[in-house]
Amino acid sequence: MKNVPFSWVRPVAILAALTLAASCGLPKVGPNKRQIFAGSVQKEGDAFIVSVNDRVTRATAVVPALGFSQSFINAGRLTSDTIRPGDVLGLTIWENVDDGLLAGEATNATALEEVQVDSGGYIFVPYAGRLRAAGNTPEQLREEITKKLEDQTPDPQVQVRRVAGDGSTVSLTGAVGGQGVYAIERPTRTLSTMLARAGGVAIEPEIAQITVIRGNEQGKIWFQDLFNHPELDIALRGGDRILVETDSRSFTALGATSAQARVPFESQDLSALEAIAQVGGLISTSSDPTGVFVFRNEPAEISNQVLGRDDLVGAQRMVYVLNLTQPNGLFIARDFVIRDEDTLYVTEAPYAQWTKTISLLASPLTPLASVETLFGGS
Repeated sequence: MKNVPFSWVRPVAILAALTLAASCGLPKVGPNKRQIFAGSVQKEGDAFIVSVNDRVTRATAVVPALGFSQSFINAGRLTSDTIRPGDVLGLTIWENVDDGLLAGEATNATALEEVQVDSGGYIFVPYAGRLRAAGNTPEQLREEITKKLEDQTPDPQVQVRRVAGDGSTVSLTGAVGGQGVYAIERPTRTLSTMLARAGGVAIEPEIAQITVIRGNEQGKIWFQDLFNHPELDIALRGGDRILVETDSRSFTALGATSAQARVPFESQDLSALEAIAQVGGLISTSSDPTGVFVFRNEPAEISNQVLGRDDLVGAQRMVYVLNLTQPNGLFIARDFVIRDEDTLYVTEAPYAQWTKTISLLASPLTPLASVETLFGGS
């Protein structure tokens, strides 16, 4: 068998490599633009593919609506003078006799510590009986106790002190400096002051969310809105539960980006441009800036507005296309809002596939590089 001339080796190797690339395809991070567009509704696919412009950014700019109901906002601040069920009171009674009803022989004063107001709002005082405490001020209760005792002991002097009890406490859990149960006192009657009492939030303020649970009702706000909107700094009530937690929203980054991962939001409003930056930006040697896609299940009301229709029902598969090379492409990407559970996908540039082909031909480890060996034998 005659040897194949060496001059044939390189053209045969190149032809074989190109044949392999065309038939089997080169490795890539995912579908290219042509393959994504092939899945559009216009081509009998099941997704609407939309090029993003200023109108689309306005129609899709939806962010979570957080806030408190009017019942939370309109609740007045508790005063330290109002006694409520669950409060604990301290009573001291002085009697103007040496041998009084309550006082011992060596003293004319009697201290009754930790007298708790029951669920019905009453307390019991020896010789005065069961008295209504809830709804009264300490001064009003003092007068009532004095009136009950003065028929039994001459000129009684009564002092009523209100201290923190079960009925005037709130619980704080989650990402706060000190979790625990705290009394509603004069300096801590509002949400912001109680958070400060607990050491503040222990996470980034930009992504901190505050949930207040009161009975069967609850409300949630952004921590920063406490200071931007003073009406959200609500008055607290005994039994309130306050939870501080990180924003749970996230998006998924795939394709020709510096990182592929499930990425949590780092701010209340996240744009496509910020999302790209958050994963390390595009890769200069492989990313296609004309092929930045955002995949999303869009509610029907937004889908109809984006597409100029009114017949769509239920969530629709939407694929938004961003072209960063357009004159206003960066501005549009800056204004396009990323939402929870979005998928950000960046396609590879055609140049990247060409580079892989050249690398395949130049690699001494590929089977194509051994063509000379195959045809060089006798």
